[in-house]
Amino acid sequence: RQYLRKGGFLIVDDFMRGEWVNFEAQIRRVLPQARIDRLAVSHPIFDVFFRIPSLDMKYPHNANLAAEFLGIHEDNDPAKPLMVVINYNNDIGDYMEWSGAGWWPVNITNDAYKLAVNYIIYGMTR
Repeated sequence: RQYLRKGGFLIVDDFMRGEWVNFEAQIRRVLPQARIDRLAVSHPIFDVFFRIPSLDMKYPHNANLAAEFLGIHEDNDPAKPLMVVINYNNDIGDYMEWSGAGWWPVNITNDAYKLAVNYIIYGMTR
């Protein structure tokens, strides 16, 4: 909690469906008053270095699940910086980890790297 309150940034990745209940219970232990907002493609995190034109991604292990990009802002105010970005029904890390293996299309793995770069730059400059 102190890390986030002092300007830290948390990236939550690689979880889906039934794992939401546990995630929400744990994040509420850290940030009990936090409001979890759905992030629009117009959010600054998606344009801090690379312009992300669409958030239409699929979970790598289940194409029937649409990725959701969520976040927790400072003081629950969407005009303030994000403290937490949440990749729900998504696994940006897997797309990057296996990008050289040919498991996923190049455009999808490229998008994962772009998101990761944006997250890192946003977290370091917010």
